[in-house]
Amino acid sequence: MEKNRFGKAHRLGILGGGQLGRMFIQEAINYGIDVYIMENDVAAPSAEICTAFTKGDITNFDDVMAFGASMDVVTVEIENVNIEALYELEKKGVEVYPQPRVLEIIKDKGIQKQFYVDHQIPTSPFTFIDEPQSADLHSKLPFVMKLRTGGYDGRGVQVMRSEDDLQKSFEAPSIAEEFVPFEKELSVIVARNKSGEVAVYPTVECEFNDANLVAYLFSPADVSKDVERRAKEIAMDVINKLDMVGILAVELFLKSDGEILVNEIAPRPHNSGHHTIECNITSQFEQHLRSILDFPLGSTDMTRNGAMLNILGSNGHKGPAIYQGIEESIKLPGVHIHLYGKENTKPNRKMGHVTVAGAEMTDVKRIAAKLKDRIQVITG
Repeated sequence: MEKNRFGKAHRLGILGGGQLGRMFIQEAINYGIDVYIMENDVAAPSAEICTAFTKGDITNFDDVMAFGASMDVVTVEIENVNIEALYELEKKGVEVYPQPRVLEIIKDKGIQKQFYVDHQIPTSPFTFIDEPQSADLHSKLPFVMKLRTGGYDGRGVQVMRSEDDLQKSFEAPSIAEEFVPFEKELSVIVARNKSGEVAVYPTVECEFNDANLVAYLFSPADVSKDVERRAKEIAMDVINKLDMVGILAVELFLKSDGEILVNEIAPRPHNSGHHTIECNITSQFEQHLRSILDFPLGSTDMTRNGAMLNILGSNGHKGPAIYQGIEESIKLPGVHIHLYGKENTKPNRKMGHVTVAGAEMTDVKRIAAKLKDRIQVITG
């Protein structure tokens, strides 16, 4: 099969066509890499800018096999893909990153948590809940209930604080995590290529909204040098123990006593790394490209401080999207808008994000505060 001038993969396929794929393609264009997308939604954000689009179900064995068979490298935009097909593609010589065995671990939050325990990675205590209705959940209060599979963007997570909350229990296999009284929620993006080279980004600090979606992200995190060092060490430990190729987001809890626990991980570009486009020498999307093609990894050094805010669909609005407040927002210094090209909005749907970049964190935070609720995504 024809290769490009790098002698590396020419046909790169992504399972999933959302905004992560869209931002990945924008970086791949700079390298002259052809990116092919498979996704069920023909109006997906990646559809209009990829080399070629295939309509298909990423959870269907036959669809994934048919798409992946003609690719040199296949990667994913979301964990909920057909793992069995990815194993078969590997056997046929297609490079799949992150590897199917890694996706199999991460896709199931129960298996993921057990991996931490088995590999001495710090995490909160948990129990499996195979039959929620028959489980003794009362004695576990307070705890966090998570669906083992299928959750994303805040879905599939319920904080159980009282007896009344138990009425919201999931009806599918789940886990119950001991409630962690954390001081801060942190995230570290780390990448690893096939050669075993690892690159880790500065730790970021996240603030979540009521829908469990990132409301604000600040980079770098306001933590001590010791916490920064240990957070990075944990992230590198996780990706090395997974023996994973690709980019990994490691979400962490920082407790008041200084203990750091792994909450969850995501084997793909992540919401907590979007600021790297403007604020780091190498963006998380370019780093993912470099890692899965076994290129040398890029510098993760920051060029300036940053904040990131998600642009979410406004409550009470569902239908064709109209954006308000964009022009007023970009009058502010250091503001960068990223719209994802989604035609329709609905409450809390991720429609884009805003990055604020600047030399001083106090200025960055001040401008980010001004942007809160300034951009609205409504319908006509």
